[in-house]
Amino acid sequence: MSDLLRIATAGSVDDGKSTLIGRLLYDSKSLMSDQVADAEVDLAQMTDGLRAEREQGITIDVAYRYFATPRRSFIIADTPGHVRYTRNMVTGASTADLAVVLIDARNGVVEQSRRHACLSALLGLRHLVFAVNKMDLVDWDEARFREIEAEALELAEQLDVPDARVVPISALEGDNVVEPGERSPYYDGPPLLELLETVEVARDRNLEDIRLPIQWVVRPRDAKPGEHRLYAGQVASGVIRAGDEIAALPEGARTRIESVETADGPLEEAYPPMSVMVRLADDLDVGRGDLLASPAEAPPVARELEATVCWMADAPLRPGAKLRLKHTTRTVRATVEALLSRVDVLNFEEQPEPAQLELNDIGRVRLLTASPVMAEPYDRNQVTGAFVLVDELTRDTVAAGMVREAKQVESGMEAELAWEPPPLDRDERWEALGVRGATVWLRGTPELLADAGAAVERALVRAGRGAYLLDGGLSQQGLAPGRLARLFADSGAVAVVALPHAPAELRREARELHAAAGLHFEDLHIPDGEPSERTAERVLEALEED
Repeated sequence: MSDLLRIATAGSVDDGKSTLIGRLLYDSKSLMSDQVADAEVDLAQMTDGLRAEREQGITIDVAYRYFATPRRSFIIADTPGHVRYTRNMVTGASTADLAVVLIDARNGVVEQSRRHACLSALLGLRHLVFAVNKMDLVDWDEARFREIEAEALELAEQLDVPDARVVPISALEGDNVVEPGERSPYYDGPPLLELLETVEVARDRNLEDIRLPIQWVVRPRDAKPGEHRLYAGQVASGVIRAGDEIAALPEGARTRIESVETADGPLEEAYPPMSVMVRLADDLDVGRGDLLASPAEAPPVARELEATVCWMADAPLRPGAKLRLKHTTRTVRATVEALLSRVDVLNFEEQPEPAQLELNDIGRVRLLTASPVMAEPYDRNQVTGAFVLVDELTRDTVAAGMVREAKQVESGMEAELAWEPPPLDRDERWEALGVRGATVWLRGTPELLADAGAAVERALVRAGRGAYLLDGGLSQQGLAPGRLARLFADSGAVAVVALPHAPAELRREARELHAAAGLHFEDLHIPDGEPSERTAERVLEALEED
């Protein structure tokens, strides 16, 4: 079976990306019979699928096309060339192994060509092919090709791209695309398709460091007594086998992998980008957003990131901005502490401390996160080194980022957990009101939590205890449940926390907040099938013992 190569095409408007892809599909005989006639009229129609694209003659969205030769299978992302849609180019290139940057022979290397090459390099692509297109419109002039070739290779060297090639082509007429062209005797390299068939990308993958972001916790219905739950996710790097020792981050507890499974049964090993389920030898507190990693080479558990971002929103980015950072399967709040520099895509010089980043600007920033993220430099791991920033109000993705440095969380969380005591002493308040505060953190499936949270709150109130339910609705409004629970408990009420899919780190922070203040914190797991009334009884019993 042939291996797979993911390709992103890039370049400026009208450089011929859609026509090139149409030519590859047509000449490699990868079109359906009813598409051949259309291709003979207009090759670009094979990828410009949106009505607006056909009307304007430009690519707007990312179009994916699939084809295969006897030597290899391909997925091509036809990305937009217009500067307005640079964000879509980032999307298409983010999963690619190689980028084909088209250059119009008449115009040479323009600003958008440089921007796309820069973004490709920042996204970790180690292979660039500069396709100098429309050579037929400059009469296949060798001097013109050599001029562009020198500039393109210099650009690749500036970007530290280890493998860069330059090919003279005519996408419209087919020269040097699938078959060698006779009008460029000065070019002695292979045609474009042969380059794509032979480039080596397997060694680019990180198969050393085990990284498995947890996406879902699976509780099999037919589980045997004592059989632990399964943890599902997509392998980001490394090769995972039964018996491997791993650490569950951010807490760092160690265990072994008992089995690696899919829906079809157990596997001997799993590697990127396989989606698998693993069973651990010990019953650890692991949930969505956590990471299983090699203990000896674990990524930093970080709250401060230095990163390169491509800003993709109309409103500029300024220091102090509050955003959501989505990293693997984990989402945390983040603050842009500083804008460190802005990259000039014409000469790649960094302009220090800009006042703001505008649409399509590339810059280096320092981010502070409210909760830890298991991040590491992008050039080491493209999954754990990548993230996106999301506007909290509009829910729009406003930036794509690549981690350059992640600073390990120092021991303890004393600075984060500092608490100013209120003017009225807690003991005085509790004695006067005849109350005693606490927090009950419920854990279980979303279905169980929905009923149990309400039942516990109701039972506490009927028993004469002031109680308030903190559920998913409050967390969606931007309130930190651990700190909110701490306030309720301090006032003498019982905070009942019932958050589906809450990461273990959130619960750990809440537990430490309460421990530092000497407040009762009840961590209560709801077994599958337990009636909500029984959960309420267990809560009352636990609080009576306090």
